[in-house]
Amino acid sequence: MAMEFLRSCRRLSESSGSAIALILLLFIHGANSFYLPGVAPQDFEKGDELKVKVNKLTSIKTQLPYSYYSLPFCRPSKIVDSTENLGEVLRGDRIENAPYSFKMREAQMCNILCRVTLDAKKAKAFKEKIDDEYRVNMILDNLPLVVPIERVDQGSPSVVYQLGYHVGLKGQYEGSKEQKFFMHNHLAFTVRYHRDIQTDAARIVGFEVKPYSVKHEYEGEWSEKTRLTTCDPHTKRLVVSSATPQEVEQKKEIIFTYDVDFQESEVKWASRWDTYLLMSDNQIHWFSIVNSLMIVLFLSGMVAMIMLRTLYRDISRYNELETQEEAQEETGWKLVHGDVFRLPTNSDLLCVYVGTGVQCLGMVFVTMIFAMLGFLSPSNRGGLMTAMLLLWVFMGLFAGYASSRLYKMFKGTEWKRIAFRTAFLFPAVVSAIFFVLNALIWGQKSSGAVPFGTMFALIFLWFGISVPLVFVGGYIGFKKPAVDDPVKTNKIPRQIPEQAWYMNPVFSILIGGILPFGAVFIELFFILTSIWLNQFYYIFGFLFLVFVILIVTCAEITVVLCYFQLCSEDYLWWWRSYLTSGSSALYLFLYATFYFFTKLQITKLVSAMLYFGYMLIASYAFFVLTGTIGFYACLWFTRLIYSSVKID
Repeated sequence: MAMEFLRSCRRLSESSGSAIALILLLFIHGANSFYLPGVAPQDFEKGDELKVKVNKLTSIKTQLPYSYYSLPFCRPSKIVDSTENLGEVLRGDRIENAPYSFKMREAQMCNILCRVTLDAKKAKAFKEKIDDEYRVNMILDNLPLVVPIERVDQGSPSVVYQLGYHVGLKGQYEGSKEQKFFMHNHLAFTVRYHRDIQTDAARIVGFEVKPYSVKHEYEGEWSEKTRLTTCDPHTKRLVVSSATPQEVEQKKEIIFTYDVDFQESEVKWASRWDTYLLMSDNQIHWFSIVNSLMIVLFLSGMVAMIMLRTLYRDISRYNELETQEEAQEETGWKLVHGDVFRLPTNSDLLCVYVGTGVQCLGMVFVTMIFAMLGFLSPSNRGGLMTAMLLLWVFMGLFAGYASSRLYKMFKGTEWKRIAFRTAFLFPAVVSAIFFVLNALIWGQKSSGAVPFGTMFALIFLWFGISVPLVFVGGYIGFKKPAVDDPVKTNKIPRQIPEQAWYMNPVFSILIGGILPFGAVFIELFFILTSIWLNQFYYIFGFLFLVFVILIVTCAEITVVLCYFQLCSEDYLWWWRSYLTSGSSALYLFLYATFYFFTKLQITKLVSAMLYFGYMLIASYAFFVLTGTIGFYACLWFTRLIYSSVKID
């Protein structure tokens, strides 16, 4: 078993572009049976029962999931819901048992599942889901069901896998222009397994299906022993095409059938997710990294020029001023030394946003570390979202600490007020948007609506854990002695001279947001595709590199623009440093809008509102994240340069 884990880690490091997972190999040399959470293998003997489960119905056109049994499919005698984690519930997963009966390595042909006679309501339900291109999702041994699709790639055939099969399809009969709806009522399952030669036990490594639409026929009256004439293993008549499709109309009879075939595979259990996670566009990811690195190198060159040449020359010249007349004639950034650390406007709000940004930064950083190590792999369904929520809650400690430390630097005395605002401002805005979107989903009777119990759990995490931690962090941060407090409170501030058009606050802020966005927008395309087009994203190694580049880019562009601002004798840098890098969120939302109109096929108003609502939340979080990075970089820069010159 340990060898299986070693292979899994090795493939994980290769697929994610990161070598971090390989470090684990140094610490598990003596392990006998150790596996990442949610991915422990299961051995099956010949004839063992395999439990097939059904999941939600999904559509990239509506983005509204529905439970499998919201449609009149064949049902088991008793529907049993599987236990789901917080992330699965928020994703709209509804995992339930299925009426299919599989026996390990025992093929089955033309099994009759049930017969359904459509009334007007059932026919309408099927037609609506077919028209919206809904797919049926199933699970076997924690592997999602896929449909293999052959395509020609650069002259050579290849196979891609589509998650889930379509409920049905639309089409016309030959010679007719009338649009008809057809049901996929025959499923040809293929279960791939890897067999242990010594024990003869097998592990499932693949779960595929080919759906067919077949108008089944039979002789005589319907009974439990009825044999179909269109699909009968006794006469070797199997379904291989949809030549006579099954229409979806009122009073039509639909017979659901399925085949099960077992095929031995050379793919080992540790590699079974490779087909799901295989990225055929690695070159584009590398282009993304190169693109981001070029931006960083450009900015690094500018920062180096400022720090090592211009700034060094300025400091040397300022320190050499000897006479009072020379000191009075000084210009540039030293001239505003008495006002550069003046208390900013709305300083309390700035403290709150900085604390929230620290909370976001900690959550994202730790989540990516765990994701690269494989703890949040797709096999651990819902694990990524659950981890992000829990980390957000526990990072409240750092949010309170950061906001209260900055508040104390601003000579504040009511730290509890700042802690309260930090604990409630950002979550309240996000919750308000979330509740509105959830109400819309409830109105559509979608399984994506968060149940009352889960809503209560979210509120408990917020009020019961996050809020107290913010206050604890605020207390620690405020009581800690201040060191080298730079904030001044001069009575009469200097008048800021008229600035050139390119130093206009709005213009410089918008310009500053372009480069951080430019460093991540290629990878952003893949993230949006995985979220809204029902695909897996698992290139966390690339994503972590891009995230590090984003941090460096935000810091460097803010430092560069802050230096130019101070040189023009504008000392109002506090908020501008936050907004400079934070404005990249505006470009993120604009790109999301562009993606909506060019890549998605959403036509319903509710679905469009869901998309823009969730992207607004994502952009807001991106704003506080990048803004905080820029603020701390600029704070460090200003304290560094003004502590390097002689000020009388």
